[in-house]
Amino acid sequence: MEITNLRKVYRVGKEKIIALNNINLVIPPEEITCILGTSGSGKSTLLNMMAGLEKPTRGSIKIYGLPVEKMNEKQLALFRQKYIGFIFQSYNLLPSLTALENVALPLTFRGVPRQKREKMAMAMLKAVGLAKHARHKPSEMSGGQQQRVGIARAFVIKPKVIFADEPTGNLDSKTTREVMEIMVNITRENHSNLILVTHDSSVASYADRIVHILDGNIEKIEENIHKKEDFPHAY
Repeated sequence: MEITNLRKVYRVGKEKIIALNNINLVIPPEEITCILGTSGSGKSTLLNMMAGLEKPTRGSIKIYGLPVEKMNEKQLALFRQKYIGFIFQSYNLLPSLTALENVALPLTFRGVPRQKREKMAMAMLKAVGLAKHARHKPSEMSGGQQQRVGIARAFVIKPKVIFADEPTGNLDSKTTREVMEIMVNITRENHSNLILVTHDSSVASYADRIVHILDGNIEKIEENIHKKEDFPHAY
């Protein structure tokens, strides 16, 4: 991923609000990258730009050489379906569907036959430790379990890039550690990129590189060296 001279300005009446000033960032393949900042720093805006959810005022974003900011809605939809997975703070599960059906949903959009997609969805639920909850609906699961379903749904298509916006924001510290270890392990196994947005430095510690953002600018970039024993199943 290559971000060049990225700027985003919102207009509120006659006032201009600069959400992102002049962002330049290169993210290599298979890296777990954390964008760390306080509320209002511009970190979620940056994530939205990367994912093509918002258009920049100026600048470019390329993922695997493809210019995200120049794509129309149809191109973006196909691009996300092929390359991108999302994990949300509020889980965003469909309440009327079971865990298995929620995880299988991206495969449905890809036209994968029912028997095959259910097999793939069940394999992902096993990977996140929720095989016994496959027939449960979101209302029958805890917040941590719902987020694991969200992780399984994001990874079931084996995307090249996962965008996670405050994925542990609604979880306690113990569940946060469990969820982060699952995300890191599956990212490593799939040789994917994980782009993680958070305000929590303990969550940022799971990343390979931490991009500190403040007032719409990159303040500093910090390398984070892991020991293999930290995540024994991830290598």
